[in-house]
Amino acid sequence: MSVTSRWIDIPAGNDNFGGYLALPKSGKGPAVVIIQEIFGVNSHIRNVADQYAQDGYIALAPDIFWRTQPRVELAYAGADRDKGIELLQKTDVNLAVADVGAAVAVLRAMPEVSGKIAAIGYCFGGRLAYLAAAQGLLDGAVAYYGGGIQNQLDVAAKITVPIQFHYAELDTGIPLSAVSQVKECFTGHRAAEFHLYPNADHGFNCTDRASYNQHAAALAHGRTLTFLGEQM
Repeated sequence: MSVTSRWIDIPAGNDNFGGYLALPKSGKGPAVVIIQEIFGVNSHIRNVADQYAQDGYIALAPDIFWRTQPRVELAYAGADRDKGIELLQKTDVNLAVADVGAAVAVLRAMPEVSGKIAAIGYCFGGRLAYLAAAQGLLDGAVAYYGGGIQNQLDVAAKITVPIQFHYAELDTGIPLSAVSQVKECFTGHRAAEFHLYPNADHGFNCTDRASYNQHAAALAHGRTLTFLGEQM
């Protein structure tokens, strides 16, 4: 395998927490923060980081639930799903956004990182990517089915960096009315992109989910790479 990976420590105040770092074959390049769903930095999220490393990016997936249950790895159904929801409810979103900022700071300090840093977040991670962009922590953001963004549109105007949204037509958690609300808020933004995937449901990018949709996942990955290549 051309990608090398390891867990690293990310300083956070007087503490530190873990992050899964994947490096491309060249060992250097632009960087992306991969932000987890409510299921931890599980094998799927690590695979996503590896995938972006194969695309030439230095990818870092911070452990967002470290304050409650460090290095938790959950599956997508049953008791694990309930556990993920419980962990989400115990998570201070502002601290989680700060953790994204801490991951960005680690990347900016790495001599291997060249150029700008974007975040790519999934579900809860999509909302964190959006909020981190609003706080000016990123050079760009990509939100895959970012749950709850429609409820935090008061910060949308603060986002000046390029941002890309991926939504699923069949996602009952993010109805099309919510997608329209978000889209409306970004009218006039210089570099905001919206992509809606017909016949796809929430979590379509994840091969470990029943809702995995190969066609939508491939399209979205290509669009994400194009976005990063052109905007970053």
